[in-house]
Amino acid sequence: MSPFAVELTGQGYLRVTSEVAAACFPGDLLVASVRGREMWLLPLRGPGAGGLLLKRRNARGDRSVLLTEVIPPDVAPGVYPAIWDDREAALRVALTAGQAADPAPTGGAPA
Repeated sequence: MSPFAVELTGQGYLRVTSEVAAACFPGDLLVASVRGREMWLLPLRGPGAGGLLLKRRNARGDRSVLLTEVIPPDVAPGVYPAIWDDREAALRVALTAGQAADPAPTGGAPA
């Protein structure tokens, strides 16, 4: 498992570092869904797939995407732990502060 961290802002943005973006979202496209107390972020390849575009925030290459329609209203802004799930090909974000995502998946950078 490769532990990551993502930030959810009060304005409804998901922010990821350039390292997380490169490891998990090489095409800068994703779809997001909430499953229980986790938000799953699945990478897409190529603009023909649709999805949400991760936009470059700064010279370091950090990225952000607006997810107001996906983030549950009871989730506070802050930094949340995330893991890459090889089996599901998704970055799984634990939406409960201090709660780690399910330890069952194998991690590492996606292929």
